Amino acid sequence: MTIVVFLASLLGAMAIGVPVAFALMFCGAMLMYYMGIFNAQIVAQNMISGADTFTLLAIPFFLLAGELMNAGGLSKRIIEFALSCVGHIRGGLGLVAIVAAIIMASLSGSAVADSAALAAILIPMMRQAGYDMPRAAGLMAAGGIIAPVIPPSIALIIFGVAANVSITQLFMGGIAPGLMMAVALAVTWMWLVRRTTVATLPRQPMKVRLRASARAAWALGMPVIVIGGIRFGVVTPTEAAVIAAVYALFVGMVVYRELSFTDLYAVVVRAAKTTAVVMFLVAAALVSAWLITAANIPGELSGLIEPLIDRPQLLMLVIMVVVFVVGTALDLTPTILILTPVLMPIITMAGIDPVYFGVLFVMNTAISLITPPVGVVLNVVSGISRVPLGKMVWGVAPFLAAQVAVLLLLVAFPQLVLVPLAWLR
Repeated sequence: MTIVVFLASLLGAMAIGVPVAFALMFCGAMLMYYMGIFNAQIVAQNMISGADTFTLLAIPFFLLAGELMNAGGLSKRIIEFALSCVGHIRGGLGLVAIVAAIIMASLSGSAVADSAALAAILIPMMRQAGYDMPRAAGLMAAGGIIAPVIPPSIALIIFGVAANVSITQLFMGGIAPGLMMAVALAVTWMWLVRRTTVATLPRQPMKVRLRASARAAWALGMPVIVIGGIRFGVVTPTEAAVIAAVYALFVGMVVYRELSFTDLYAVVVRAAKTTAVVMFLVAAALVSAWLITAANIPGELSGLIEPLIDRPQLLMLVIMVVVFVVGTALDLTPTILILTPVLMPIITMAGIDPVYFGVLFVMNTAISLITPPVGVVLNVVSGISRVPLGKMVWGVAPFLAAQVAVLLLLVAFPQLVLVPLAWLR
């Protein structure tokens, strides 16, 4: 009955248009009322303690770094670098988007920011070259969702805090799956454009490539500093976020000189607004998380799926299907915050590596960013590229299938995550 109260209150509140954060608080209040322990102080105390976590400081700084990166010219130079390297290949602009998506993912960790930057710069070039616009826009969206998987990832930070799992380990665990997602996109794209007639860019001489590499060197140095610092234990993820923000500010204002003091105010405001939304969600979710534990909902669920406890791969497959379905209706952050406290005790009971589960869980929720009807990234790229959402869904479908195939491959072969993770540890 507790599960029914939990689901009915949460889904019912969201169904009538209540914002997710308030729906989570309402769900917590209903659980308290059902258990006979209703006390408004429980809500207030858990919200304050939930947001009062040093690790969560990484979120505003990584968001600020992403905004500074786009406003300061780092994104533009990364794309110029990719153009000089692979722009001359048939379908090369699509490969440019994938290469740039990988590099930008290692800078900001925000799928929306990366997709918006890619689409704003590359879509006009692809339109002029004669590419199929729904397909090209679909690639921009699918490339952007690599960001929540490759470190530094805001989604992995949120999961790490909610599940009490090492964020450094999660960052290391996300590298191989993120690169696999990029390879799957590249293979799919090259297969799709093999018979199309599109204009290709001339091959750039080595001198031009070296010049583009030199112009992008400061931008390319940022992931080396951030990920390298975390990997070798020089800095924590939170300290790395501060370094990333300061680095992006310095490069944008002093080196590239595309970021002025006038622009800085708008950049900080955008980052602050996004941070406020995320942090309020985290605080509200930890209210329901505390009550989920108090009501023993994970224990009730484990009783329902007891036959799968001894079959971890099948259990993972079932969980991934559930997460995928939930992700079509919820955004990435609410999905993580709602399901993590429910699923983690079950994962622990089944003996599944929590880092492995966290990476696949975040990867699954990232994929949901390009699935209708919510599909935040899908909507952002649709607006920037001026491609109707209906056509966008058709355009992104092959890339969505490729990303789901990678997810299923990782469920079937956990070693593809665990072996690189063991090496990076």
